[in-house]
Amino acid sequence: MLFMYVVSIIFYMVYAMLILYYRQGWLSIPCFTPGKNYIPATTISIIIPARNEAENIAACIRSILAQDYPVHLFEVLVIDDHSTDDTAAIIQRYRDKNVHLVSLSDFVTDAINSYKKKAIEIAIGRATGELIVTTDADCIASPCWLTTLAEFYEKNEAAFIAMPVKFTEPKSFLAIFQSLDFMTLQGITGASVFKKVHSMCNGANLAYPKKAYMEVGGFKGIDAIASGDDMLLMHKIYTKFPGKVFFLQAREVIIRTRPMDSLKGFLHQRIRWASKADKYDDKRIFAVLLLVYFLNVWLLLLAIGAFFFPLLPIFLVLIVGKTLVEILYLYPVAGFFREQRLLWWFPVAQPFHILYTIFAGWLGKFGSYQWKERTVQ
Repeated sequence: MLFMYVVSIIFYMVYAMLILYYRQGWLSIPCFTPGKNYIPATTISIIIPARNEAENIAACIRSILAQDYPVHLFEVLVIDDHSTDDTAAIIQRYRDKNVHLVSLSDFVTDAINSYKKKAIEIAIGRATGELIVTTDADCIASPCWLTTLAEFYEKNEAAFIAMPVKFTEPKSFLAIFQSLDFMTLQGITGASVFKKVHSMCNGANLAYPKKAYMEVGGFKGIDAIASGDDMLLMHKIYTKFPGKVFFLQAREVIIRTRPMDSLKGFLHQRIRWASKADKYDDKRIFAVLLLVYFLNVWLLLLAIGAFFFPLLPIFLVLIVGKTLVEILYLYPVAGFFREQRLLWWFPVAQPFHILYTIFAGWLGKFGSYQWKERTVQ
């Protein structure tokens, strides 16, 4: 029994120090404020992979066309990934506004493991802009997204820029749960990139010069991995340009997207994210993922063991301590996203988060998932 208590204390102390380190990292990120006299000069190619996005793609394109960035300095390339709905027809409605439709079926006829990477690769080959910006077809950008990004890019001569993403309209418990989980990941992303401890980002809001992409060989070496068009590429660029990888902390560049509308969709999304955990060349992030995973497994074992042994006190201390240190970390992150009201739900979400972490982590390694009507092993 003493062994269980000692292990629990060690687990918690290491985890708490990690979470507080991320909190300090997030608070240390300089908040970028766009200048009033900035004159844009960078040409930008916005790349949007899309598969069966007829419900979302028009709103996404309209938000990009509403940018305050000079029209002659940016183009939009939407890659239709074998859609079976009206996605392509909707994209074509905007062809006179510098929105270009690229059909992946013209380049890929046989089955491959990473359609999204291939779509981005083909689009970059056709892109004319100096700066590549990627987002997803179900995302909405604010009007000053590109202007703020371009100014930051020019001032820092960046080789890679990760930017914030948030979920909108979290009304159901499932949506609130996803928002809290995603904000946690966003905070860790910003802190880890700023501290240069590991490579994290989200493909819904990224930017990198086409030149940097070409210098690292693009997706070569990671193109057979189903996921990872964001973090795996980021690590390749970080390895070559370690001092030129940034997280842009500015509300002006927050991309908004909707949470998954079903539990099944949410789990398949997170399993997809977890599936690349052992593919990282950056082993620092793999070590963090292992710590988080086994802490949650330990909590579950304590909860089950409490029915047979006197483990309830240490279980309660551990889960309360975990919840408190995570709220302390998440409070400034939620403040940046103006979502602090959601923190009231955090203690309620904690037990579900433990179970989902174990489930998604296991299936990400040993199971399969469905994404965009495709089954991926």
